[in-house]
Amino acid sequence: MRRARAVLATACGAHFIHDGFSDILYVLLPVWATEFGLSFAQVGLLKTLYTGGMASFQVPAGLLAERRGEARLLAAGTAVTALGFLAAGLTGGFLALLACLAIGGLGSGCQHPLSSSLVAKAYETGPRRTALGTYNFSGDLGKVAVPAAVAVALPWLGWRHAVEVYGVVGLLAAGVILLLLSRLGAGYDGRPSPTDAHSPRAGGWGIRDPRAYGALSAIHVIDNSTRTGFLTFLPFLLIAKGASVQSVGLALMLVFIGGAVGKFACGTLADRVGVIRTVVITEIVTGAGILLLLTVPLGACLAALPLLGIALNGTSSVLYGTVADLVSSDRRARSYAIFYTLGIGASALSPFAYGLLSDWGGVRLTLTVVGLVVFLTLPFTLPLRQPSALPAPHSA
Repeated sequence: MRRARAVLATACGAHFIHDGFSDILYVLLPVWATEFGLSFAQVGLLKTLYTGGMASFQVPAGLLAERRGEARLLAAGTAVTALGFLAAGLTGGFLALLACLAIGGLGSGCQHPLSSSLVAKAYETGPRRTALGTYNFSGDLGKVAVPAAVAVALPWLGWRHAVEVYGVVGLLAAGVILLLLSRLGAGYDGRPSPTDAHSPRAGGWGIRDPRAYGALSAIHVIDNSTRTGFLTFLPFLLIAKGASVQSVGLALMLVFIGGAVGKFACGTLADRVGVIRTVVITEIVTGAGILLLLTVPLGACLAALPLLGIALNGTSSVLYGTVADLVSSDRRARSYAIFYTLGIGASALSPFAYGLLSDWGGVRLTLTVVGLVVFLTLPFTLPLRQPSALPAPHSA
């Protein structure tokens, strides 16, 4: 169990670093828009290229891990992401920045499927759902701490030096990940875990319940695309209400603090009342909360953001923990990879699409559409009602 906890801690560290890279973009996008004179569509394209790079390497990373193990790939991906951000600090124009973010996104595509697989293997006979929930929570810590730190550092360091400093942190983290996993002997081959050695290996993608898996993936796609669209253009809504860059950093920190709480709260809620009811609750609160922000002043927005963050991120925690219930353990890396690819692919496309809408009708119209689209997740909970799809909730 000590080894399992050490593997979990390493995966959590990787998640912290990578989510930090991903979410400092929300602080930097308004800065880049001002410095480079970007339209909303161009702002969205920056996020799309980064997230698109992440999405495109999820499945290849999962397949490579089955043959080569997760450790070297995870460390190499972390280093590539860090180098992409270091290069971004040296750029002088929009196109160069696009290229750097695309490279950084490719490197970050390793993190989710490989870290999830490492944790699932380490806790094959233990509290796997709790371990995966802890792993997901660690990413939210990165979302809270890193964007807030960058927002505070911007007036003193400027965005270039702030990005370069975190790039160096990422390079150091890559070395630590490789060293720790090497000492633990984790993720250095693609062999199944000991409990799988005497079980027949599944073919294909290892999906045991395609109908439920498809419904879960559809919810994931809508949830991810609306969450990314909301977070991309929330800073512009707040700035229009009178917020400074530092206030935007505070606002994002409040959202992510709420999201971190939501990872645990919604996981516990799902154990109590079931996955379906939890998803329905979180998505209704998310959609209604986004629409509410459009009607209230800046102070009320800041007060509402933690609660909105709980619902905004809570759904994903329930979905991630449920994937393992629907797939075969010896194909878990690739089944997680396809699940993450679908969700992150939607996250990649949505900022550019919503950016075009913002250029046409303004940020308020865009966030109105985002809030309404959230409710499209609700019909997809129906296929999850079949008894074989999901485990029953625990009694109170």
